[in-house]
Amino acid sequence: MRYVQFMGKDNVPFHTLSFPATIMGSREPWKKVDYIKSFNYLNYDGGQFSTSQGRGVFMDQALSILPADYWRWWLLSHAPESADSEFTWENFQVSVNKDLADVLGNFVSRITKFCRSKFGEALPEGGSTGERAAALIAEVEERVRSYEAHMEAMEVRKAATELRAIWAAGNEYLQSAAPWTVFKTDPDRAAAMVRLGLNLVRLYAILSKPFIPDASARMLEAMKVTDETWPGPIAEALTALKPGHVFETPEVLFTKIADEDRENWQRKFSGVRA
Repeated sequence: MRYVQFMGKDNVPFHTLSFPATIMGSREPWKKVDYIKSFNYLNYDGGQFSTSQGRGVFMDQALSILPADYWRWWLLSHAPESADSEFTWENFQVSVNKDLADVLGNFVSRITKFCRSKFGEALPEGGSTGERAAALIAEVEERVRSYEAHMEAMEVRKAATELRAIWAAGNEYLQSAAPWTVFKTDPDRAAAMVRLGLNLVRLYAILSKPFIPDASARMLEAMKVTDETWPGPIAEALTALKPGHVFETPEVLFTKIADEDRENWQRKFSGVRA
């Protein structure tokens, strides 16, 4: 068993010196920590969080505004690992809108809705993919192994960056392959592209679970997948769902944050001004 502790940097001296000395002195067979992952400080919009001044957005308030995955993604992708980091509403809005809504959410929506409109809600048969698909598989293979390495090293921000790039690769493939155009002249080849895209949805759901578990569960449910085994070779993972496998087109995964909402929240949680 590997025992890892996560903590703020101000707790490191206690957990590396006095606490281990205490449990060793007890002469009881307590498990000592194997690795301590510490974080720097998270600041708020040019200053510090303050409960007394109502400055900053806190857990209960955050969850009353938006679902947990929105916050999980921002906090993990901006984790203060090597230096302090700062929460701003502008940055939060950009991260949610670009990463979650435009990249991941858009991909899932486009491929499932296109399949439903042209082939129904089951993976279509026929056709084969070409060089674009081979290049996509090679890129995703490399990025998934890099993602795994960052996760193993507990490099949270680097892992999040790699995960976003994996999402983006699917979007770029879909845009360049354009199955909606191919369908007009070669529906079998479009069908092969769609199968690949729907298998990407399954793959994304499994890879994304550490960062956005609620959205991951929704994607798996929509794809009617119960096997959440971590992927081996990506070429195999992208053929896991076979022709005829039934799915449901999910609701929008992530709603964009409007400028008006961001401005309102920014005012509401600005705290007492001197």
